Amino acid sequence: MSPQSIGFVQLWRREWQVKQQGAVQWLYPLVLFLVIITLFPLAVGSEPQLLQRLGVPAVWIATLLSLVMGIDGIFKSALDNGTLTQLVASRASIPVWTLVRLLIHWLFSSGLVALLSLLAVPLFGLSWSEAGLLSLSIIVGSPILLMLSAIASSLTLSLKNGAVLVPLIALPMQLPVLIFATGAVDLFSTGMNALPILALLLAGSIIAVIITPWVIALTLRMSWLN
Repeated sequence: MSPQSIGFVQLWRREWQVKQQGAVQWLYPLVLFLVIITLFPLAVGSEPQLLQRLGVPAVWIATLLSLVMGIDGIFKSALDNGTLTQLVASRASIPVWTLVRLLIHWLFSSGLVALLSLLAVPLFGLSWSEAGLLSLSIIVGSPILLMLSAIASSLTLSLKNGAVLVPLIALPMQLPVLIFATGAVDLFSTGMNALPILALLLAGSIIAVIITPWVIALTLRMSWLN
């Protein structure tokens, strides 16, 4: 990296290449998601009505767990291998770098999970319209989950075995998102309007995307100084 200030495009290209090289790391959450939604129907039985009723919560729980587990090490590696030091030395914007890293992580995790959620049609017997709304709810709601998990991950950087604490910190804050998202699909399945809930989730995601990079940048600087 040059000693000059690094812009968004340069940071995006760099982080995109890093993400592609670490294929195993971003494939793990997807495999976890597939395992959960595949084994769930086998565990609860083959009753169609039961599967339809549990399909949306099962997919969202799998999404939540894959996000929380996949966030481990997203900033730890940058602190350990000197990337954060290089960014500070090159006067790059830490909030912008944080935003870029989180956006790329979202594309490789929640973006693909939203597509894989369409498997709820054959696995749980959901209609295509319900599965489509489920996928849309993941797209608009998952950024909040990711940002909360990222904050928890940044807070535990300086702790030994801090990754164990990430789910304990993030999950209680993420439960309201899970409740609202599953409720939106339930309203749609009963013929009611789910757009207000989706709009609320989208608004929350936008606010989280704006605020979270600055919060994480502050905690990263504190960890780097220590």
